[in-house]
Amino acid sequence: MDQSKGTTTITAEVEAQINAVMGSESAAFESLITHLMSAGNEQRGQAEALFNICKEKHPDALALKLVHVLQSCGQVEIRAMAAILLRKQITRDETYIWPRLAPPTQTAIKAHLLVCVQREEAKTIVKKLCDTVAELAASIMEEGQWPELLPFMFQCVSSDSPRLKESALLMFAQLSQFIGDHLHPHLSTLHTVFHQCLSQPSPADVRIAALAATTNFVQTIETPQDRERFQDLIPAMMQTLTEALNTNQEATAQEALEMFIELAGTEPRFLRRQIVNVVGSMLQIAEAETLEEGTRHLAIEFIITLAEARERAPGMMRKFPQFIGRLFAILMKMLLDIEDDPAWHAANTEDEDAGESSNYSVGQECLDRLAISLGGNTIVPVASELLPAYLADPDWRKHHAALITLAQIAEGCAKAHAASAVLNFSENCTPEILTPYLDGIVSKLLVLLQNGRQMVQEGALTALASVADSSQEHFQKYYDAVMPYLKSILINATDKSNRMLRAKSMECISLVGMAVGKDKFRNDAKEVMDVLMSLQGSQMEADDPTISYMLQAWARLCKCLGQDFLPYMSVVMPPLLQSAQLKPDVTITSADSDNDIDDSDDESVETITLGDKKIGIKTSVLEEKATACNMLCCYADELKEGFFPWIDQVAPTLVPLLKFYFHEEVRKAAVSAMPELLQSAKLAVEKGLAHGRGQTYVKQLSDYIIPALVEALHKEPETEICSSMLDALNECIQISGVLLDQSQVKSIVDELKQVITASATRKRERTERTTAEDFDAEEGEILQEENEQEEEVFDQVGECIGTLIKTFKSSFLPFFDELSSYITPMLGKDKTAEERRIAICIFDDVAEQCQAAAVKYYDTFLPFLLEACNDSNADVRQAAVYGIGVCAEFGGSKFKTLVGEALSRLNFVISRPNARESDNVMATDNAISALGKICQFHRDSIDAPHVVPAWLSCLPIKGDLIEAKIVHEQLCSMVERSDAELLGPNNLYLPKIVSVFAEVLCAGKDLATEQTIARMVNLLRQLQQTLSPSALASTWSSLQPQQQMALQSILSS
Repeated sequence: MDQSKGTTTITAEVEAQINAVMGSESAAFESLITHLMSAGNEQRGQAEALFNICKEKHPDALALKLVHVLQSCGQVEIRAMAAILLRKQITRDETYIWPRLAPPTQTAIKAHLLVCVQREEAKTIVKKLCDTVAELAASIMEEGQWPELLPFMFQCVSSDSPRLKESALLMFAQLSQFIGDHLHPHLSTLHTVFHQCLSQPSPADVRIAALAATTNFVQTIETPQDRERFQDLIPAMMQTLTEALNTNQEATAQEALEMFIELAGTEPRFLRRQIVNVVGSMLQIAEAETLEEGTRHLAIEFIITLAEARERAPGMMRKFPQFIGRLFAILMKMLLDIEDDPAWHAANTEDEDAGESSNYSVGQECLDRLAISLGGNTIVPVASELLPAYLADPDWRKHHAALITLAQIAEGCAKAHAASAVLNFSENCTPEILTPYLDGIVSKLLVLLQNGRQMVQEGALTALASVADSSQEHFQKYYDAVMPYLKSILINATDKSNRMLRAKSMECISLVGMAVGKDKFRNDAKEVMDVLMSLQGSQMEADDPTISYMLQAWARLCKCLGQDFLPYMSVVMPPLLQSAQLKPDVTITSADSDNDIDDSDDESVETITLGDKKIGIKTSVLEEKATACNMLCCYADELKEGFFPWIDQVAPTLVPLLKFYFHEEVRKAAVSAMPELLQSAKLAVEKGLAHGRGQTYVKQLSDYIIPALVEALHKEPETEICSSMLDALNECIQISGVLLDQSQVKSIVDELKQVITASATRKRERTERTTAEDFDAEEGEILQEENEQEEEVFDQVGECIGTLIKTFKSSFLPFFDELSSYITPMLGKDKTAEERRIAICIFDDVAEQCQAAAVKYYDTFLPFLLEACNDSNADVRQAAVYGIGVCAEFGGSKFKTLVGEALSRLNFVISRPNARESDNVMATDNAISALGKICQFHRDSIDAPHVVPAWLSCLPIKGDLIEAKIVHEQLCSMVERSDAELLGPNNLYLPKIVSVFAEVLCAGKDLATEQTIARMVNLLRQLQQTLSPSALASTWSSLQPQQQMALQSILSS
């Protein structure tokens, strides 16, 4: 019999069977269903063939027959099978027949289904029926079919029958996501219904169904206000969970926990008001050792999901350190669930987690996730309370747990700052608090290193590495004791079973080397490098962890040894370039296909959906590529001109990766490397180490890198990476300087305009978000973070423009004219302080670098500067008064007309209350410096006998050390030419001048250049010789005793 669709030829015998099955007698159809459940293949195969022919030739009759069996057959298992078959036929299965049914059949089936839901007593069948109704409704209600369903559901949920209540709630739960729009007009009714069903005395089944309906429905509510109306249901929702646990129904409790986890992941803020109670209850569940592991793990998963929900609810969990402490203690305790398993010593690969329980692996994974989601600042203080006790305990399992915890936190925090951490476990990971305990910890770790258990040794190596990294040079005193053990592991752990141990010893040696420095490490370095070189040359399996550990160890050794590392570069670079050039392993399927990419037997595949395509990328390849790119950047940074021989291979590898959108870390590394490559080339040429190549080579490289950076900046989607790109561009402009030609400067300026415009647009959108109805404190936190990133972008734009002005001076002014329409709006009162500061700094640079050529801009900018002297932000005030000083110096007659206004503004800054406090001192010192410039360049426009002594009375300045050197040099020059207004009538102000000199000289080289110091000493010696003894004595007596002694010793030396 040919089974292919649409061409089935039917024999007379089969025709007779069909007529019997489809006839008015139900017995034949019921026996067909029984045969479909048969264990015998032959009988079941025949039944399936017959059923498929009926489906193809008589879909309406078949569907009605199934409904009839459901309503009237006395045997439960036949009814159950009929429910399964009906669901397959009318919901979106590959071969479903619903669209082929005649409209009257469709109507009859919908009506019969609702009757079945009302009458069916068997629980398993009711669930199947509810599933069928929900799935059918999901596919047809959008088109307005089945209008009678919702009234039916509301009628059931309000009835007295627990069974009907539960059925309706199960349908609500499944349908919410599909027909949310139909349900939203009934919010208040649903709230009442859910509340009644969740509360006592509803039976447990009704309550758990109500929990499913509530959690699913809440996730479909569009606006936060509507969602908040349901927050008062949370206590009853939690009660459902605790009741299930109290009555030993753990399967039900686990079902409830899974619903809460889904809610925490999608709508964490819904739980916010009740968070203390909810998390408190979850911790109690996690702590209850009488419960099943699965239940406790789900409770932990819930809390960690909340901690991870940073995008939607940032910082919510960080506010409850007491919870984090309890969770931490639970996770550490789970790490104790490990046996000393003999299989362990015989384990062939690291993957055989002999001895590890599921508690152990959950604990380890969750510590890692907690450290990543909360960050070092939150997690380290908590850890440092628990770790010392674990480390001091005689039980080896506690040592092991402490080591694993240290390692997971270090790694978790490191992942949180991945880029900086490729080379160094992030500083704030290992608790600073460990430093006083170093003696104890290091000696314990040495004992553990000699322990027979490989797992403990690996843990001890990781812990030693992070301890060395956090204690830096303090680790020198342990070096001689520790290094022999580390080398011995590196040299002797050659078995396949020891691969991880050897890899960890590389990591540890390289971190210890970096901590103690080149001089201490030099004698062992060569031996270690030789081992690594022989390993590098050997064949390793693709999954060997040694490879990635070795890449990182090489880079750390380079950081430690500096130029002494150059001989090893020819060994290190080829494999590194190979890793950096890896092509991403990408698979593309259509978004609705069910085949999981690569059947995901490899869990390291990340999928992104773009439009109608699903893209899968192997993350292990991306991570190796990112590590390699980071390493290349580190080598260029560390070796400077020594990296020159590799530039021709590295630049073409990294420049295209500025637009590698599969992985942010790869882009970040490529961005950071750009200025390092340029600098390396420039230094090599300057020092004659460029193998005969000259300035033209640097220009070629600059012409390759800078346009590529500008183009990548134009396309970069991430704000944070935009600011890194601007930072790199700024450094490149500084390095290339006048090698840049007119057209390149133009393209940079055009891109900066784009960046300013795009940034302003993003800020506007954010401001609009603050007026949205659902804006709350947490949205505010997210916005603030985004705005801070935006300020960083503006900051870098300002730096780039400043560098262009310093490089090209007045020949940049035509470009400045184009930019000024973008810059002047940044001075507005409605802009942030940072934007105002940046705009003022750009003008300051123009005025200072272009001098007379910049005077034409004074009319536009000086009013803003004078106004900004009163700004509430000290950084803005500092930029403004600095600019006034510059204009006083270079503005000539243009500035004269403004002298009076400028004096009163500067006086306002200098005489503010708390002008000398750390926040204000830079603005104050710059105002005093500007006042000095007015005294110097506009003496004829001021009341000099008052203003000059007023300036002197403000000296010395000690906050801004750059301005201090300028101002004290100016004072020196004025004394040298016996400035009458400075010295005052009858040398009235001489004691003040001498005391300023004394303070400056006592401060060493901070407040004046060596040249100025020599001039001051000279002037004081002249005074000693020219003043009368009485005048000298009275001048001296105005000094503090320690100043008198200091001057005496300076003058006599």
